[in-house]
Amino acid sequence: MSDTTRRAYLHTVLQTAGHPVTTETAVQLLDGSPYAAGRNTVRKSLRGLARAGHLTITAANGRTTYHLTGGNA
Repeated sequence: MSDTTRRAYLHTVLQTAGHPVTTETAVQLLDGSPYAAGRNTVRKSLRGLARAGHLTITAANGRTTYHLTGGNA
């Protein structure tokens, strides 16, 4: 499965969800889709979306949370 395709699908899913997500939440959102993947792969996809400017990252209490950037919500 292409990382680019997975990232595009994940970005669409996150826009539909409309709320910040953790890696665990993103894994659950992808579960059952053709783009389902393990935690490490989803974490890499989330980081890739952040590098591309689609997400921002916050860390609190040892948990990383990913937020859609302003124009994507």
